[in-house]
Amino acid sequence: MPNIEKETSEQIQELQQNDFSKEANKLEKRDFSSLIKQVEAEYTLAWWFMKPKLDEWAVRLKLYNNQKRDKETIGDPLLFTIHQTVLASLYSDRLGVDFLGREAGDEETAENLNAMAEYDYDEMEKDVIDYEWDWDASFFGRGLLLNFEFDRKLKCPAPEVIDPMTWLRDPRAISVNGDRKGRGAMKFGGREIQLSKLDLENAGIYFNYQDIKPDTSNDIRSLIDANAQARRDAQGLGDCSKFDKLTGDNATYRVLEWFTHWKGKKIIVALANNRKKVIRYTEIGKDLFPIIDRQIYPISHDWDGVSIPDLVEDKQRARSIVQNLGLAGIKLGLHPTYLYNTNLIKNRGNLNVDFNKHIPVDGNPANAIVPVERQTVKQEVQWILELLDTAAQRATATPDIQQGVQSEEKRTATETNLISAKVDTRYSLSAKIFGWSEKRFWKSWYSLYKEHFEKDIDEKVVRIVGAMGSKWRALTRENIIANTDPDVKIESKVISEAKKINDLQKYRLFIKDVIATDPQNSNVRFALRKIGRLSGFTKEEVEQVLPPNVDEMKAETENDLLDKNTLTPVEVADDDFVHMEVHNKAADTSAKFAHIEAHKRAMMLKRVKPEFDLAKQRPENPTQVAPIKSPGVSFMPAGGAAIPAGGKPIPVGE
Repeated sequence: MPNIEKETSEQIQELQQNDFSKEANKLEKRDFSSLIKQVEAEYTLAWWFMKPKLDEWAVRLKLYNNQKRDKETIGDPLLFTIHQTVLASLYSDRLGVDFLGREAGDEETAENLNAMAEYDYDEMEKDVIDYEWDWDASFFGRGLLLNFEFDRKLKCPAPEVIDPMTWLRDPRAISVNGDRKGRGAMKFGGREIQLSKLDLENAGIYFNYQDIKPDTSNDIRSLIDANAQARRDAQGLGDCSKFDKLTGDNATYRVLEWFTHWKGKKIIVALANNRKKVIRYTEIGKDLFPIIDRQIYPISHDWDGVSIPDLVEDKQRARSIVQNLGLAGIKLGLHPTYLYNTNLIKNRGNLNVDFNKHIPVDGNPANAIVPVERQTVKQEVQWILELLDTAAQRATATPDIQQGVQSEEKRTATETNLISAKVDTRYSLSAKIFGWSEKRFWKSWYSLYKEHFEKDIDEKVVRIVGAMGSKWRALTRENIIANTDPDVKIESKVISEAKKINDLQKYRLFIKDVIATDPQNSNVRFALRKIGRLSGFTKEEVEQVLPPNVDEMKAETENDLLDKNTLTPVEVADDDFVHMEVHNKAADTSAKFAHIEAHKRAMMLKRVKPEFDLAKQRPENPTQVAPIKSPGVSFMPAGGAAIPAGGKPIPVGE
């Protein structure tokens, strides 16, 4: 199987490359002069609009981790501490995805999608992507994720986090794709990337790049160069841009990757040679740009929102100034200045420090030397430091206890729990907001499979870990593409676990009261399974403890016939309530409704003729008790009558 898959994948790649080569020949002859002019105008507008923000971000990166600061001073880590605390909480709270079928018969497809999403989480390195995406959202206010490429080798989407330091956008946009009606959507935007000739060749999406010029000169408007230098400055590295004149296969090329509209279509265009030469032209073919934006503290109708540095930067600067002034004062206190009486001490050299030294003076030595009085570090210094720290903590919901530090103020266990609960409430808001972008991501993930996973060609084998160990399942397009696109449900792990615990407690109390009040009519098996699912066990694990009984297995078999709208008789030995519970999962056909109606009529008949209710007569352990003989009655949906074997129909009410 793996060899066949490899050969099939290589054949598809070869066919796609041949198709692209033919398309590239057409594109090379196409006139893009109007597109180049349009992009240059959009780029200039976006560059001047974003430059102040990009410059500010470069300063904040240095503030976040400044390795080039004066070695005689100290830097306050307030921004780093709070950013990492918030990031750790949101990143550890993994957002779970659950696909739900919209039509009858899509349940199995949704289950396959859930299994494949779990498998692709590792294939796509979604854990790494989430960290970078969350980091950008919390530090820059908004993080961007490009999800447009499909990796034919791994047979899964290949998402990529966009560096905000290289991103330019439409000044009028409030988000990438706007609201549900598209209002406030980005009309244009893009980023500068750096590629080698090998990258251009392997990508399979570029053309006409053989004579493009490498980066041998500094461009004052180059986003890549400015971003690289800002990060080098923060890390204390040298500026090597004047020596960056690589040639050969390692020569690098600046390429502007731009998203815009041209001739009524959304497109991706790449320009080289200082934005004068088109080397990529791709029509997106969708109503939305394939970019998903994530915010941490959004402001309604605004692109940037609020970031953690917006709230903390000024506090860190003030704390650093106060701390360095206090440090300087302490140093002066350790090296005091003195006044001495020149009438008593004639030789200035006698004042040099030495052990067991005697200094001759004329007259009484009292007050011959007195220290100069200086200001000491006052209480106000500690007060302002605590005030700045508290202000930052309140703005971002990161008290000392959330940072892993014991609070200096003694608090009761109740107060600590209350603080922790309120912190979780604040963080759960950000987690819910992150859920918006997570939902859009998994929708785009599904759409890429729908677009690229070929019928009768592609097959993906995924590993599913169950109660009985790992098993492998081969999935084709028919197994993962539903008749109607499935719903996507995103839920925070922390919120989900807390909700499950709360539901579990309430459900246990409810079941206890119900069974104590009406044990005869209580569905204990359903209750136990529900408790198992709320406790966090999978459906397979629960069924290993409570396997399906005969009625459930028989009803599942009958569902196959009901899905095909085939009438099925109701046996007198059936547990009607269990059957109706299972039949509710079947497709909504007339046979299903008639069959359920027959079960209802059977229940009514058994009420007046208890001898027919064999389900209640079943022993707990049938191997130790003689079997109960059936009266030989079955109930047919049509007409609502019970038919004894070899006899005439019995009306339900008789």
